[in-house]
This record gives sequence, structure tokens and C-alpha cells, in this order.
Amino acid sequence: MTKAVTAKKSSARDADVPSPSKMIDGRIKELGDWRGETLKRIRALIKEADPEIVEEWKWRGVPVWEHDGIICTGETYKAVVKLTVAKGAALDDPAGLFNSSLDGNVRRAIDIREGEKINEKALKALIRAAVELNASKAKKPAKRSA
Repeated sequence: MTKAVTAKKSSARDADVPSPSKMIDGRIKELGDWRGETLKRIRALIKEADPEIVEEWKWRGVPVWEHDGIICTGETYKAVVKLTVAKGAALDDPAGLFNSSLDGNVRRAIDIREGEKINEKALKALIRAAVELNASKAKKPAKRSA
């Protein structure tokens, strides 16, 4: 038995909506200061750590990077660029990158302030670990109820 597959019709409105990557490009340009440069560098490091990462634009303007689920978000505030790792509490952080949202059971964040140097090697290792964690959860078979 075959299932009929229907393609979602694109409307003229869909054609006018920029891709998530273009939206992130726009945010970086719009910021035009150290926060834009920091977000740009973080984005590059995330892509270096996982070339298969998927960029999304969610929650009315938050860059999101996904691979088998959300890896992290890149929020910009007046005084910090916040990289929130969705399952950060489950990851080892030997370099001590996490410095925010430390009391939660799931997420952890890295607040980067103007002039702070990013430990690029440690950040890429953290992103790769988050990708591996998501991939391990995605491959588990669904639990069956008795």
C-alpha cells in the first residue's frame, strides 16, 4: 500500500521570506558593533565544529543552530552575547565555558562580554559534544508500552 504524498504549495509570501541564514546575516549587520562581530565569530565556530549544522530563526528573532534537535541559540543583549546550549547540563565542560544559567536542570549558557576572548577550541569541542548527545538520543528506538 502506498501513501499519497502531497507537496506543500509555495505561496508568493513564502518566496518573500528570507532563509534563516539570511535572517542571521541581517541580525549581524543590524547590530553593527562588537555584538555582531561576536555573533559572527560564534556562528563560524559552530559551523566549523559541525559542517552539517542547520540554521534556524525562531521566537521572533533568535538565531538557532540544530542537528537532530536544538544545539544552541545565539541571543544578543546590550551587555552580552548569550550562547545557550539546549542540553548543556548534560555535557562535560572541562574548560569552564558555561558561566550563566548554571542552576537549571537542562540548559547552560555562555555570556560573552565586549572584549572577552572566546576559547575557540573548547567551544568547538562543546558543540561537537552537543551534536553527539543529540544524535545518540535521536537513534534510540521509541519505548513501547505494554
